[in-house]
Amino acid sequence: MILAAGRGERMRPLTDHTPKPLLAVGGQPLIVWHIERLVAAGIRDLVINHAHLGGQIEARLGDGAAWGARIRWSREGQGRALETGGGICKALPLLGEAPFLVVNGDVWCDVDFATLALPAGELAHLLLVDNPPHHPEGDFVLDGERVRENGGVRLTFAGIGVYHPALFAGCRPEPFPLAPLLRRAMREGRVSGTHHRGRWVDVGTPGRLVALDQALS
Repeated sequence: MILAAGRGERMRPLTDHTPKPLLAVGGQPLIVWHIERLVAAGIRDLVINHAHLGGQIEARLGDGAAWGARIRWSREGQGRALETGGGICKALPLLGEAPFLVVNGDVWCDVDFATLALPAGELAHLLLVDNPPHHPEGDFVLDGERVRENGGVRLTFAGIGVYHPALFAGCRPEPFPLAPLLRRAMREGRVSGTHHRGRWVDVGTPGRLVALDQALS
């Protein structure tokens, strides 16, 4: 699943008329980089949610056949984005009963998605990266292969993870964040993680968008 429903307030005015996932870096939209990497990893069945200017995203990507993918759409409605947790919850009927990979549409990362999997018994497996300058405090601690809330050097959650549907048991398709569900699963000892030491960018501001575009061009 690619998360593409955010309004992109920090990217305004760029996102006033263009949805954030369609902003271009290195000659193509952010979301296309994800699709190409997912297909290269053998992941062809994709679910994409959208809210803000979602019609533009559908028009640009179609059914995904141009990239060898099969895209299904989880439509939240203009101005009705459900946040990360709610967006995934709404899409669960499209995602099936097996663990699934979720990627934030507003990050760029050179990770090989084929290397990510959910170990048996876990509810989530998170990709963590070194803390960027704009988020020096980090999010979670990686203790071996176990992700914890506290107790060590904190790393930043990359916005990429593999989740078991059971993580969302009892949820409703209404706005709510993902982090509380992850923290609950951490307290149960059921979240593993990987420290990605390659390239990763949270494309959250026009300045970071320009910098990434220059780097990729």
